Amino acid sequence: MFRILTYNVHRCVGADRRLDVARVAQVIAAEAPDIVALQEVDVGRARTGGVDQAHGLARRLGMVSHFNASLRVEEEQYGDAILTDRPERLIKADPLPGYARIPRLEPRGALWVAIDLGGRRELQVINTHLGLVPREQQIQASALAGDAWLGAVNPRDPVILVGDFNATQRTVAHRTLAARLRNAHGLRPAGEPRAATFPASLPMLRIDHLFVSGGVVVRSVRVGASPLAWVASDHLPLVMDFDLAG
Repeated sequence: MFRILTYNVHRCVGADRRLDVARVAQVIAAEAPDIVALQEVDVGRARTGGVDQAHGLARRLGMVSHFNASLRVEEEQYGDAILTDRPERLIKADPLPGYARIPRLEPRGALWVAIDLGGRRELQVINTHLGLVPREQQIQASALAGDAWLGAVNPRDPVILVGDFNATQRTVAHRTLAARLRNAHGLRPAGEPRAATFPASLPMLRIDHLFVSGGVVVRSVRVGASPLAWVASDHLPLVMDFDLAG
């Protein structure tokens, strides 16, 4: 069995307004994941001390990292990362389309890494962070569901699409992705609690999601809730245990 964790780390600034990369690493390490998908990661930004947070978290966890900068301001970067201690290779790191009618929205992107978990096929992991405007989310979800992303995956390969979608299950963006993959939350064993992740201090919204292909067997889906997680970021980590079919 394997474990993947998706976590919006809020640039490693917690509810107490303290910047603490080591604290975020401790929250992640407590869950012992094989694969980590992160959103809102700073790399070389003055506001967070110029630290490469993707590399720093990976080093603390004994993993390697791939980073996709959705936002660049000269040498400062901000975006998403995938970390793992398994053999891996980068497939794609690209921007997602925005909503032209609102030109100053924060840029968004997606990151695709293939990970060898010892099976006959590599696991394809795509990590993203969608925008805040519903129409923007729809455009970005359609791009992910289209030929450049999910449509480009070998249909024999297992796929997990993860991230902060800023969208509940009632939105068009969610329905667009659920038409291509299954939401892991709906596949969790009976009796597991509702996996709300935001806000961390009093989680009421389920906007962080894991979508899986038929080659992924979901064993459990839960929120990584702990006293440390409640303060380390404005989201809680979402954790899934899974096997690969066949």
